[in-house]
Amino acid sequence: MTLSRRGLLQAGLAVGGGLLVEFSPQVAHAAAPTGFMPSAFLRITPDDVIHLIVSRVEMGQGTATMQAQLLAEELEVAPSSLQLELAPNDRRYDNPEMSFQLTGGSTSTATSWDPYRQAGALARELLISAAVKTWRVPRAECVAKDGAVLHPPTQRTLRYGALAELAASQSAPHVAPREKDFKVIGKPTPRVDAHLKVTGTAQFGLDVQVPGAKVAVLVRCPVPGGTVKSFDDAEAKKLGGVSHVVAVSRGVAVVGETYFHAHRAAQALKVEWDEGPLSNFDSVAFHQVQLDALRGDGGRRVKNVGDAVDALRRAGSVLEAEYFLPYLAHAPMEPQNATAWVRDGSVEIWAPTQGPMVAAEQVARLLDVPQSSVTVHQTWLGGGFGRRIAQDYVLEAVEVSKAIGGPVKVVWSREDDMRHSPYRPAAAHRVRASLDAAGKPVAWHHRVATQSLLKAILPDFVGAMLPSGLHFMRRLIASMGEGAIAERDPTSVEGVDSLPYALTHLAVDFVPVEPGVPVMFWRSVGHSHTAFATESFVDELAHAAKQDPFEFRRGLLMAQHRHRWVLELVAEKIGWTTPAPEGVGRGIAVHKSFESYAAAAVEVRIKDGAIVVERVVMAIDCGRVVNPDIVKAQLESAAIFGLSATLKQRITFEKGRVMQSNFHDYAPLRLDETPRLETFIRENDAAPTGVGEPGLPVIAPAVANAVFALTGKRLRSLPLSLE
Repeated sequence: MTLSRRGLLQAGLAVGGGLLVEFSPQVAHAAAPTGFMPSAFLRITPDDVIHLIVSRVEMGQGTATMQAQLLAEELEVAPSSLQLELAPNDRRYDNPEMSFQLTGGSTSTATSWDPYRQAGALARELLISAAVKTWRVPRAECVAKDGAVLHPPTQRTLRYGALAELAASQSAPHVAPREKDFKVIGKPTPRVDAHLKVTGTAQFGLDVQVPGAKVAVLVRCPVPGGTVKSFDDAEAKKLGGVSHVVAVSRGVAVVGETYFHAHRAAQALKVEWDEGPLSNFDSVAFHQVQLDALRGDGGRRVKNVGDAVDALRRAGSVLEAEYFLPYLAHAPMEPQNATAWVRDGSVEIWAPTQGPMVAAEQVARLLDVPQSSVTVHQTWLGGGFGRRIAQDYVLEAVEVSKAIGGPVKVVWSREDDMRHSPYRPAAAHRVRASLDAAGKPVAWHHRVATQSLLKAILPDFVGAMLPSGLHFMRRLIASMGEGAIAERDPTSVEGVDSLPYALTHLAVDFVPVEPGVPVMFWRSVGHSHTAFATESFVDELAHAAKQDPFEFRRGLLMAQHRHRWVLELVAEKIGWTTPAPEGVGRGIAVHKSFESYAAAAVEVRIKDGAIVVERVVMAIDCGRVVNPDIVKAQLESAAIFGLSATLKQRITFEKGRVMQSNFHDYAPLRLDETPRLETFIRENDAAPTGVGEPGLPVIAPAVANAVFALTGKRLRSLPLSLE
């Protein structure tokens, strides 16, 4: 039996209940909900404060602002008037796309669109009903405006706070939110979290201060999966400010009064390691292993239209190419951290995590306690990109707290984050295709060799999807993750298995290659590598057919209008039909991911033997747009994030050790290297879809295609280099 990724995630069951967590500027605390709370996303208190419960974590992508706009639209208030609260681990905040509480997959807007508008519409009508009852006037004579209910005939006004208690006792009508004539939705709106962040009152994980908490630094094996044989803490304990040195699952924790004390003592610790099976792992040798796997006949056919293999066998000429993409780090600006307090049969956690329920379930399993005894206080996140779906740093904090019998904050350094995190898997692609006499592709056979993300993460996700008592279902789905799901892992071939181009024959093979390196979702997941291969190869086909790359794509997308819209838009805006400036090459790419359609056209120049991207034009069709400024910001973010990986970044291993350690050798794009960025939105009335990730996949192929247009050289490995 096999399941799609979405089908598997939807196997979980959502239940209600739980506490509402409120945050002070210092320490979060649990409190019973007070005031008028017509839904899990909204609470109005008698002091006339409207609380917005942010159900998806805010990690810089604009989720809080988007949800504020949706709620404010129906509640007739300004988004800036809402007070933000971050949702705790609670089934009421499950992501309906995944059936558990997680922020990822560019689903925040799509999964907030109906619930937050409905919450605002329901609250508005209940407040108006309360005013009608108070004044004994017809409903038709009352309106809501600026946080109050007005009765224009008598010029009476009641603020929402004054009506909150009575509104809570009113019956709930069926209210449909408006679908047009929006006042807030679709308008550029300032970030509602900007003031909190500028003033320093937004509580990030590193800001948490629990009274009496120590700070811990872990010394981990330099090889992933290695374990402690023995350690000598004599020199470390001689240093001041050190309270404990304890062994935990992933290494040795040095606990001090401050980070300075713990970090200094950790450097003095002597540890003997059992480096485990990855002690000789080498990324260059692994590249060859992947290529050998691609060139063999192993793997699983995951997509089959017609008979591509036979068609290629009969073709007069076949074009083929191989593409390679390295391991990549997430490298969020806030390194990993978590604060935990294990006491009296319960656990309290403060953490910047993308999956509060995943954290709670894993902690409960680690300590063998009921999940209901684990409270996760969500903090603001200093970046995520998928890294904070993994809960390793949370589990470390819990282990150390249990060992020392008190609260503790585990803090990772930048070097820890670079060398001990799960990574975007390295991927290799082999593509073969044939063209007919008119230069149109007939058959396409695509093989992808990489690690299975689902195999890596499913055992940790399943418990968060299901009520804790369903042990049998948990084991069943977990075992499927180890077997059939992993062999057909859709996250490894997404984008290839849904090629939009008109093809008679298409075959896609997934070839799992499992070296044991820890891996995790990375911004745009499988699309981050599949689009590089597919859009680079389409360009190669266009060249072989002696056709313009834009016109070649456009001709194959006549039945795919949303792909074609964004492709045509970037071509128009970059001036594709006019000659490029002297010494400049242009490239183009289009790709659908997370139900959104994105395209990029770029201009590059070669300076001193290096590739310099001078201009990037991007377009997206993500259906209805809640905030165009946030959409454009996310496209710009994707461009810079994507260019960093395209031109600079890679994680390499030698003797099992990660060779990169910080931003000097895993460099992001610098300010003086950032090209001119132009972003455009192709709006329509379709349901809103993803924004945070879809802009990234088109960057690398567009740049590689531009380099070919300028130099005649095909670069098929990232990061791109002319050497």
